[in-house]
Amino acid sequence: MERTFVMIKPDGVQRRLIGKILQRFEEAGLKIVAMKFLKVTQELAEKHYEIHKGKPFYESLIKYITSGPVLAMVIEGQNAIERIRKMVGATDPQKAMPGTIRGDFCQHIGRNIIHASDAKETAEKEINLWFNKDEIIDYKMDDEKWLYE
Repeated sequence: MERTFVMIKPDGVQRRLIGKILQRFEEAGLKIVAMKFLKVTQELAEKHYEIHKGKPFYESLIKYITSGPVLAMVIEGQNAIERIRKMVGATDPQKAMPGTIRGDFCQHIGRNIIHASDAKETAEKEINLWFNKDEIIDYKMDDEKWLYE
C-alpha cells in the first residue's frame, strides 16, 4: 500500500465540493487514513510551497492557500500517488480531461481546488509536514478483501 498527501484548497471548501471529492476517492477504493480541517498559516504555506519560491506566482499562491480553510488528508491505496494524480487531472483545468476533478469543477489554474503529491518523495515530505505520526491511523476496511487480491 502507498500513501499520499491530498489537500482540498480554499476554493474547493468555499464551493462546497468536499463531499463530492471525497466520494470519488472512496468509490475508487482508496482509504482515508488521516484528515484535518485547518486554516493554513503563513509559515506552513511557505514550507509547503518552498519549491516555488522566487517564481512570479509564489506570492499569490501563498495568499491564496492562506485565504481560507483547507482539508488536508493522507490517502492510502495501491499505487495511490499515480491513481490520485490521474483522478485530480492536469494542474491547468483548461487542459484537464472531463471526468477528472479539475476537469469537472475548475476553470482557471489559479483556482484549481485540489493538491495531490506528485511522487513518493514529495508525498512523504508533505505528509510529514502536515501530520504527526499519531494523527495517521492504521486500520483495515471490511471491503479490502473485495478490492485487492
